Amino acid sequence: MILRHVIEHMKHQHWTAIWIDLVIVILGVFIGTQVSNWNADRETRQKSVIFSARLMDDLRVEAWAYQYLIEYQKDVQANARRALDGFDGSHPLSDEQLVIAAYRATQYESQDRHRATYDELVSTGSIGLITDQKTRETAMMVYAITLIDQILQGGQQSEYRQIFRRTLPAQVQQALLEKCGDKILTPLDYTGIAHSLDYPCTLGLPEDSIRAAAQALRARQELVPALRLRFADVGTDLVNLLDSNTALVNNLREIAGRRK
Repeated sequence: MILRHVIEHMKHQHWTAIWIDLVIVILGVFIGTQVSNWNADRETRQKSVIFSARLMDDLRVEAWAYQYLIEYQKDVQANARRALDGFDGSHPLSDEQLVIAAYRATQYESQDRHRATYDELVSTGSIGLITDQKTRETAMMVYAITLIDQILQGGQQSEYRQIFRRTLPAQVQQALLEKCGDKILTPLDYTGIAHSLDYPCTLGLPEDSIRAAAQALRARQELVPALRLRFADVGTDLVNLLDSNTALVNNLREIAGRRK
């Protein structure tokens, strides 16, 4: 319609009318572009809010899981030290206490990572939707860290774990798993992560079965050197978790709303 008017006005050399029509066209294009930009900006802001909230929810779980891993490794280390002291007689333990401590020193914590939101943002090139720099940097650090996988692999492939599990009868190992194994925790349960592995328990097995299990462990000459290595490795894990990643630890604790 506007174009028809312009052509008609040009035929009759109505220059003022032509300029008015051109202004109307230009304004229409400008307003249309602005409306499109406003809609795009609004959609981007909405996506930013949604993805930021999702990422923060994931990071809160990651913060809890990181702290859980720290507490878990402390429990493993405490039991490794307790078992070492029991084997060398510097702090005598009952046969049952020795078997339990030796078992818990074999344990490792396997975690499910909550990284779906971060992976979606990276794969689509949309990480810029996370406008808070600290949140973005924390996500990059926590999902790039290889330490958690290394700790898991170290626990799974521990020489000590293999020796221990090759030594004890199946019924003793089953009792250890059922009576003295990991407590099942709900994510974000900070109360439960303290001593989730290192808690009082009894095996409920005949005394002679427990005595035979302890004797079998003592008879394995390679067990104690492997346990010493396990103790040292877990100590290194704790140093790496706490001291080698202080920026990540502090950021995660801030996200979780915790000081320590």
